[in-house]
Amino acid sequence: MVKIFDDFFRERKRYFSRKPKSIDIDIKDDLNGIKNELNGYLEAINENTSEIQASYESMNGLNDKMEKLAERIERIELFLQSNSNFIVEGKSFDIKPLTKTEQHVFLVIYALEDEKGLVSYTDISRKTGFPGYVVSEYIARLVEKGIPVIKKYVNSMPYIKLNPDFKRLQAKENILMIDTAQKELVNFN
Repeated sequence: MVKIFDDFFRERKRYFSRKPKSIDIDIKDDLNGIKNELNGYLEAINENTSEIQASYESMNGLNDKMEKLAERIERIELFLQSNSNFIVEGKSFDIKPLTKTEQHVFLVIYALEDEKGLVSYTDISRKTGFPGYVVSEYIARLVEKGIPVIKKYVNSMPYIKLNPDFKRLQAKENILMIDTAQKELVNFN
């Protein structure tokens, strides 16, 4: 009986100690080839990502320069208006009436913009108590109703602000007809 087991284990040892067959080596070579191919794709994706990031940063730089130009032109217009007979065409905005909640969201954007400059959806969400998806829905409604909202991305995060001409017109003429009680509510929160 011991001899039978010895023979069995000897055979087993010989079977497992044999060199791998060429099929095993071919499979290994194929897998290495696939791995090298995937690494090539990964490098291409990383290069494309870098190009996209560089393009994005360039676009942000151009946006900033355009905003500065718009501010300079506005200052020139104001100077010309005050020192000559130059008259700037007034911009008109076609605004549909807002609900009380839309007015509240608008006022929050208005107030936060005065405070921070650019306003994130998270800032609006904190101030109003609405979840982020509700805030984005209300901003879409404001845009649909004609409120000129400027959206800007900073580090892939969306920020908004109101069109400066519209904001100035709202401050002077209250074209949205927001009652003072609503304004006071935003100021105390």
